[in-house]
Amino acid sequence: MNSWHELPRAAFDVETTGRDPLGARIVTASIVLVNGRGVPLQQPEWLVDPGVPIPEEASGIHGITTAHARLEGQDAAEAVAEIAGTLGGYFAAGIPVMAFNAAYDFTVLAAVCRRYGVGAPAPRPVIDPYILDKQMDRYRRGKRTLVALSEFYQVRLEAGHTSAADALATVGVADALARRFPALQGDAGQLHDAQVGWAAAQAASFQEWLRRTTPHAVVDGPWPGREPVPAAAG
Repeated sequence: MNSWHELPRAAFDVETTGRDPLGARIVTASIVLVNGRGVPLQQPEWLVDPGVPIPEEASGIHGITTAHARLEGQDAAEAVAEIAGTLGGYFAAGIPVMAFNAAYDFTVLAAVCRRYGVGAPAPRPVIDPYILDKQMDRYRRGKRTLVALSEFYQVRLEAGHTSAADALATVGVADALARRFPALQGDAGQLHDAQVGWAAAQAASFQEWLRRTTPHAVVDGPWPGREPVPAAAG
């Protein structure tokens, strides 16, 4: 039986209006589907008008300004429905979806789906190179950003912080991890379940470290995403 990294798989990435996944709006999104050899088969991309001004800090990262998004971006509700539908189709078919720091991307997606009354897909199986790398090589020093891991695992990353480039690099980093650490190979669903526990343990460890200097620090552990809290009535 082939491992997930030798079968069709997809990767998902969003660029947004901010750091808070429960409040951020999607500005760009990409979903890349590759075959068992890692060759891209489909690569839909979305440029979205988020309906709110894009802060300069966010524009400085992904390069999309408010004016650009308003002029050329797709209606947010329409785009979110297409993104959710595409991902939902892959999950329904058992195709694993890779996302770097998945807890951010899938929390953003769940929040904007709720905002626009769109059904959010149940994210499973998900493969997160950020969680995998921290689990398999936990004592390595240095940053663990997508840029840093792409360099470490010798994965090509051009135009970083664009959703399309980041999605392709996520595939490459995940595949490199599977080749380097045979324990990660096998069934994507089983690996998904393992990551739930790994992510919770990693969050608890980071929270404990932070509380040495910040006693009330809280690090959220749900993976691959948090469900947005429903708005209060009234």
